[in-house]
Amino acid sequence: MQTAERSAPAQRRRRQWGTERSQAPLPAVHDRPSNAKLIWGRVAIWVTVAVWALYVLTVVVTLLMAGAFDTTWRVIEAVSYLLVVTLLTFSALMYLVARQGAYQRFRAHRRAPRAELDRHFSSPHETLTVLVPSYAEEPAVVRKTLWSAALQEYPSLRVVLLIDDNPKPSDPADLERLNETRAIADDIMEDLHVPAMRFSYALIACEHESLVAGGLTEQSMVHLLEEYEWAVQWLRDKAAAQPREDHVDDFFVEEVLLGLADDLETTAFAVAAAIAASEMIPAQRIHELFRRLVWIFSAEVASFERKRYVSLSHEANKAMNLNSYIGLLGGRFTQQETPDGMLLRPATSSELIDLDVPYSEFVLTLDADSVLLRDYCLRLVHFLEQPQNARVAVTQTPYSSFREAPTRIERLAGATTDVQHILHQGMTAHNATFWVGANAVIRMEALDDILEIEMVDGFEVRRYVQDRTVIEDTESSVDLGEHGWILINYPERLSYSATPPDFGSLVVQRRRWANGGLLILPKLWKQMRERRQMLKPLGMGEVMLRVNYMASIAWASFGLLFLLAYPYDSRLVSPLVLVGALPYFLAMASDLHYTGYKRTDVLRIYGFNLIMLPVNLAGVFKSVQQGLTGMKIPFARTPKVKERTATQLLYVVAPYVIVGFSVFVAWRSFQEGAWGTLAFSTINAILASWAILAYIGIRNSIVDVWIGLTDWMWVDANRTVADSSDTDDAALDWRTALHEGHAAPGTKTTKALQKTGSRA
Repeated sequence: MQTAERSAPAQRRRRQWGTERSQAPLPAVHDRPSNAKLIWGRVAIWVTVAVWALYVLTVVVTLLMAGAFDTTWRVIEAVSYLLVVTLLTFSALMYLVARQGAYQRFRAHRRAPRAELDRHFSSPHETLTVLVPSYAEEPAVVRKTLWSAALQEYPSLRVVLLIDDNPKPSDPADLERLNETRAIADDIMEDLHVPAMRFSYALIACEHESLVAGGLTEQSMVHLLEEYEWAVQWLRDKAAAQPREDHVDDFFVEEVLLGLADDLETTAFAVAAAIAASEMIPAQRIHELFRRLVWIFSAEVASFERKRYVSLSHEANKAMNLNSYIGLLGGRFTQQETPDGMLLRPATSSELIDLDVPYSEFVLTLDADSVLLRDYCLRLVHFLEQPQNARVAVTQTPYSSFREAPTRIERLAGATTDVQHILHQGMTAHNATFWVGANAVIRMEALDDILEIEMVDGFEVRRYVQDRTVIEDTESSVDLGEHGWILINYPERLSYSATPPDFGSLVVQRRRWANGGLLILPKLWKQMRERRQMLKPLGMGEVMLRVNYMASIAWASFGLLFLLAYPYDSRLVSPLVLVGALPYFLAMASDLHYTGYKRTDVLRIYGFNLIMLPVNLAGVFKSVQQGLTGMKIPFARTPKVKERTATQLLYVVAPYVIVGFSVFVAWRSFQEGAWGTLAFSTINAILASWAILAYIGIRNSIVDVWIGLTDWMWVDANRTVADSSDTDDAALDWRTALHEGHAAPGTKTTKALQKTGSRA
């Protein structure tokens, strides 16, 4: 039994006021939208366009052409305000277009029947490899992810945990966590051994009876029922032994373990009913049901650490962690010890191998804090293997958030995630899908098309997924499009992922999301030119949605900053601006209700976006910095700890500055009689103040400010200096001399080699 299962339950995070006490996950299949929802969606789109056009005519004709702005600066002011309103309206319009496409897809979707899946996978299938990149993750988080992958039903499944931690940490706490993480794969394999062997023998017995007796009898159905009842009980015992320390544990137990148990129990009830009615289930179906148990409990689970090998890239990002292992697929390798470290070398046919990596036609990438529902693999691979989907490179279910979040900010961030799920589904309707890195099934043929190979320090480095930016999934989506591949979001909720529980960890995540989109835009322009030359231009909807996805954070952040900071002429602040924004806010309120939240959360999201404005701007500036310098931005991992993550000083102070400045603008607008600006500033001040109180907290703000002001005074007492004794040097010197040989002519001999030579 696993270590986590023996430990005593930990105390749950204290639940804050203003969170849902009990909220079951939404159904995997989306509710079919009504005709009214689709009609009102179209109305919202046309109202937004019409009101924007009316506002532009008002400003251009009534004010500019009539000479109301009589100086060059006033004209620039009017044009800049018009540009900001246009960009913000465009983003709102893309939201409405995407959600309309999503609801149309939900209405048309028909789920593949269970029997169809069983028939489809009756033919031989290659191994499906699930890759779970992990860096400094809590073992309990990783364990749930691996179990959700290992219990997927698939003919041949291989789950590999890609551990990216330093393989030899100096901190004892880090070493303990690393060793516990390393043990997870073996723990899962040990737990699966008994059911895997039992169901394999049961399948063999079924096949033997069919061959010897020339068919199956009612006794085979009795045996089938017994096996399913045993599997149901095994899963329920497993669920009862799981610790429940938070709402994610609850989800894992209820939806993964007990959900699978309920699924199998339904089959058991059906078999029992057939036996009671003295009816015979077709022999082929009995065989499929036995085989299903084998598939569920026979996954191979392993781990791999690329940083143990000097021949693999050690670049600190998730993309290269994935690339390092994907580049090994289909290979057989031996390990070779060198003075620089261990390297992997392709094995010859006569050599004993140390590492055998089976090839996979499909690869499933899964973040270490995500959880899959039970038939994710079957349904998505079945979809990819349909003849009409031969050019689909990636399919995924954009992740949803775990419900019953204990903190207000996790609940609200989860609400934005669930609304974003709808938008991603709608982008597929216009062929504008982006790979969302938390989970995806990817066709290896497509990855081979976008492969880039370079030599680094004498070793071949393969890049399937670009690591130029920290949003590697977005850039890879454009790369796949350049090679004629398409991406599709499967229209169901089959994956869930963790949402940061506090403001500090959310800052890290959202700053990373805001970084990189601008750098990828030139690739999209290039793709557009090439497609025009091929007389196969990209659709207007695809182009607009992709541009908005990659650049809207930049223009929306700067646009909102200008609206907050610059005292625009009150004549520009027309009621038409508010009317044009209403369809967007009403549609979002409807989407929040559709996903199980409150319609009034739309106001909370607006306030939340205000206090996140400095974070988004920081991400945009990082993109500009990278574009100017060409230097990669380090991948910032989102902390997943039970304690609160402290926030950097800037991101704590900036929301208070926004509130203070909004109050100042409101006061000045009142004095000048600029009632439109007064209303806008007052709303911003109120909603941003509420967001600070609800999502940061006064006490946490004081603590984080104090830490930010005093952190420079402290040093790490545990920092150690590497030992460089002569004994260690000698051990290194002779290995280096034997491996490298004498220095090339004209090369200065190192001090270490001189020592070796003098001792010889």
